[in-house]
Amino acid sequence: MILPSFLLLAAKMGTAALIVVSTSVLAERSRPFLAAMLATLPISAGPALAFLAAEHPPAFMEKALLSALVTNIATGIYCVIYAHAAQRFSTLPSLLLSLAGWALVALVLQRVPWAFATALAASLVVYPVLIRLVRPFLSNERIAAPPRPWFAIPLRALAVGSLVAAVTGLSWTLGPSLSGLLTVFPIVLSSLVAILQPRIGGAQTVAVIASGLPGLMGFALALALAGWLVAPLGSFPALVIGLAACLAWNGALVLRAR
Repeated sequence: MILPSFLLLAAKMGTAALIVVSTSVLAERSRPFLAAMLATLPISAGPALAFLAAEHPPAFMEKALLSALVTNIATGIYCVIYAHAAQRFSTLPSLLLSLAGWALVALVLQRVPWAFATALAASLVVYPVLIRLVRPFLSNERIAAPPRPWFAIPLRALAVGSLVAAVTGLSWTLGPSLSGLLTVFPIVLSSLVAILQPRIGGAQTVAVIASGLPGLMGFALALALAGWLVAPLGSFPALVIGLAACLAWNGALVLRAR
């Protein structure tokens, strides 16, 4: 039983890492707005949620999706903290400040009793404010980045795989709320910061991260929709519909920006 379980976990880690790495590499070669639309698709959270759905009943998934929806507000605040920190600090301090802010806000929000309606309403109030706060930093100029270091992609794959392993492997111990929180940990955004800021500077990296806020607002809508549909349709159909909503939202934003 140990070997098949290990192989299954390795397959989960490899699948998630492949999706995230390939999408984020494509994002690096795009203009900031398109890169942000790619990065804010559920390329990390989606596989993690799907693996949770394979191991847990719909009631667990409903709570996990609610927790993810609430924590997604913290991810928006992460973007704003980074946008301001990167104007003054180098990569590591900017990233640490952003992650510390994310963790603090996420844990505080977890202590509030939420329903899908109230969590979505909070998202729809908070995100427009956050978008206004980063508007001075937006830019869509293409910047030619120098070659990335050789270890960048393996490190990114390891980080994503480790996150998926932690979420799926410990989900029975963590419970639905903490599992849902971890599924939306900003691993993709953080990996972009860690790779891009040393290569193209803080201003252009901020343009990518800040441009992702509208996409994250669409992700909130998708999480709420999936959460509402878990009970009547089941976990996997609900997640597929949520993914379709994300793709439609970000696609509409890209078309509107042209």
